[in-house]
Amino acid sequence: MDWLQVVVLAVVQGISEFLPVSSSAHLILVPVLTEWEDQGLAFDVALHLGSLSAVILYFRHEIWQMITSSLAAMRGKGVNEDARLAFWVTLATIPVGIIGLLLHDVISHYMRSTLIIGISLISFGLLLGYADWRKGGTRSEYQLCLKDVLIIGGAQALALIPGTSRSGITITAALMVGMSREGASRFSFLLSIPVIVLAGGLEAIGLFNASQSIDWVAMLVGTLLSGVSAYLCIHYFLVIIKKLGMQPFVIYRVLFGAWLLWFFYF
Repeated sequence: MDWLQVVVLAVVQGISEFLPVSSSAHLILVPVLTEWEDQGLAFDVALHLGSLSAVILYFRHEIWQMITSSLAAMRGKGVNEDARLAFWVTLATIPVGIIGLLLHDVISHYMRSTLIIGISLISFGLLLGYADWRKGGTRSEYQLCLKDVLIIGGAQALALIPGTSRSGITITAALMVGMSREGASRFSFLLSIPVIVLAGGLEAIGLFNASQSIDWVAMLVGTLLSGVSAYLCIHYFLVIIKKLGMQPFVIYRVLFGAWLLWFFYF
């Protein structure tokens, strides 16, 4: 890879990972539109590591409370809201983990077409717009119940369809069950941690089984750029939605999806 490719892919990954616009759609299409060669598994792992580091750093206080409270609950000291939130995050990850493991090869080989990506961007984007317009919830991530978590976790499994957006579909489901924009977004970001670990783990296994040279400097730069851009993205996204809601991202998804369908099929 040349350095322009390293920078573009790292920044695209860092920004689109947490915005409701589908990081997979952008990362699949960047090499297509630029005619760059595939960046390889090693660089994919580096980008995921950068995104993971960003979300852990941003929510470090909440994560620490979740861990210590969960350990205390295991010792019989009672279940508080932080331990409950940790359990909800774990439970909501199970559907996407199971389906991802079972259908990983099918999705990778048969569902990464621009047609599927374009349709998913538009349809799930409009659903996000409806959820944001229709629901005026006020609940935070600490006020979820079992039914809410099962709905959000089930919706997260749909993110395996390229173009859906993991953050987009989980925020949509969270808004539909009555969460506030901020609460829905924060819960979606926390859900990303185990999902990124699982996705990065699968890629790491593939990397160990593959025989390819690794550009360690490019990986380090990619990790840093992905992490910095992801951290800034999380921060400013939470600021933007307080003022503008989800509609700017809905408009972007619809226009992007329509352009993809027109560009490749008309």
